[in-house]
Amino acid sequence: MRTIAIIPARGGSKRIPHKNIIDFCGKPMIAWTIEAALDAVNADVYVSTDDDEIIKVSEKYGAKAIRRLSCNDDHSTVSQATIATLLQLRDQGNEYDYVVQLMANCPLRDSKDIRLSFQNFISGGYDFQLSCFKYGWMNPWWAVKLKDRYKPESISPEALKARSQDLPDLFCPTGAIWIARISELLKTDTFYGPDYTMYPIPWQHAVDIDDMEDLKMAEALKAMEGS
Repeated sequence: MRTIAIIPARGGSKRIPHKNIIDFCGKPMIAWTIEAALDAVNADVYVSTDDDEIIKVSEKYGAKAIRRLSCNDDHSTVSQATIATLLQLRDQGNEYDYVVQLMANCPLRDSKDIRLSFQNFISGGYDFQLSCFKYGWMNPWWAVKLKDRYKPESISPEALKARSQDLPDLFCPTGAIWIARISELLKTDTFYGPDYTMYPIPWQHAVDIDDMEDLKMAEALKAMEGS
């Protein structure tokens, strides 16, 4: 059973320039994911990128780097980028059975999250598994759409009348840890393959950083972990 962990990391972030290698709590952001992956599973850890600086940083922290030849634009999905990397490696003679896709902008997800997720995936015999987190104080059962003149339209009118403790738990997908059997992933071109399952991780570890507000919140959560 050969496993590969792939960390897709383009260099062209617009909202936070060079986001994947900016300083996050004393290390380049991508370093947290690389170190967690190396500690979590017996796998080759690759950073797939189009950026020279990301290659240098990734290799410094112990990952193998591969210059992705396609899916480097703003329109390709992360799944497509990972699949392109797998095909590129296969052309080089590197074959794997399972892939663990880890987003570089989820630095709070740790090795334990990855290890437990992978154990659940293997023991369950799944083809596809996505990470998720349970909604907390932001209860989506009470979500509304604001229409003209801010008139609310409830998504679930009956839930507005219920106590929060009487409502079922809801979970949100997160890109922190996606796992697939590679043979099935290549057939479907998506991690949302037939009968995919989900595995919950703590919401704090599921935070992904897209803009400066996300970055500030993640830094605050990281500081709380160390306090």
